[in-house]
Amino acid sequence: MEFRVLELFSGIGGMHYAFKYAQLSGEVVAALDVNTVANAVYAHNYKGTNVKTRNIQSLTDKEVAKLKANMLLMSPPCQPHTRQGLQRDIDDKRSCALSHLCSLIPQCETLQYVLMENVKGFEGSQARNQFIEALQKAGFHWREFILTPSQFNVPNTRHRYYCIARRDKDFPFEAGKVWEQMPGTSAEYTQQLMSKISDIIETDAPLETLVPEDVLTKRVLVMDIVHPDQSRSMCFTKGYTHYTEGTGSAYTPLSEEESHRIFEAVKAIDMDPNNSTCEAQQRRLGLLRQVKLRYFTPREVARLMSFPEGFEFPTETTNRQKYRLLGNSINVRVVGELLKLLTTL
Repeated sequence: MEFRVLELFSGIGGMHYAFKYAQLSGEVVAALDVNTVANAVYAHNYKGTNVKTRNIQSLTDKEVAKLKANMLLMSPPCQPHTRQGLQRDIDDKRSCALSHLCSLIPQCETLQYVLMENVKGFEGSQARNQFIEALQKAGFHWREFILTPSQFNVPNTRHRYYCIARRDKDFPFEAGKVWEQMPGTSAEYTQQLMSKISDIIETDAPLETLVPEDVLTKRVLVMDIVHPDQSRSMCFTKGYTHYTEGTGSAYTPLSEEESHRIFEAVKAIDMDPNNSTCEAQQRRLGLLRQVKLRYFTPREVARLMSFPEGFEFPTETTNRQKYRLLGNSINVRVVGELLKLLTTL
């Protein structure tokens, strides 16, 4: 079957890369997003794709029919459902686009396949119920998942909600539950194959990625620090490098033993009642510098998001924009594997 993909909330093209990863036959017939910076990145990497700066709420069933789109891939705004947000759900104006799509899907007769990604927590929302009702009304079979890249041998944690749906035939695995692993896989097998952080590290990371000394002195003890031999990293969000805590991991080229020794020496200074002297603080800073702590580069974050090496940003994209765009994107491998599941089983 030739797939004609309509990619909504398309960002930097993560779903397009996932479609390529799954080696499916067909093309992305249109990609829609309101973010002009994201669209510029998408168009830079996929020059032949029809990338439109469009509000999703203006999309009509007639347009979908004209495009002959039979597959819908989307990652709607997650802010209405995030732990850090107000969790206003369908009352958040950023949910309006998804609500519009819920009314549109039953009218789009050409659509045969749907994949949706959102933040963990979406599964308990009113928006999710609205979406499932739309699939049901349109005659789709669906399955829901909470998955993370570490289940696919990627050393990164990024739990996300996924829903796959198709019209023609039901799936041969249990419905009525949220799957927390891919059908037919085991957690033990995955852990055996896990990549190490050293596999994604750039050897020539620029000096600007070093953690600034003011952050190093004040916030280092709350940072999540990853070493070369480890097979883990935190979820990278759009606030990475701008905020210290909970936005992603930092990297040290030292071993766990080496950095542990240094941090023990730092803690000893912190416990010393005379630690406020200039000499003590200089000694503390000298120790912290030895850790060579830095942020992951945009390329390394892209690798942890499973983007291929051919993916690149236009030269005008700033580092801050790169981190924001990647933090808002999807993990290509996870979605790619789900697309295989959606279209083959």
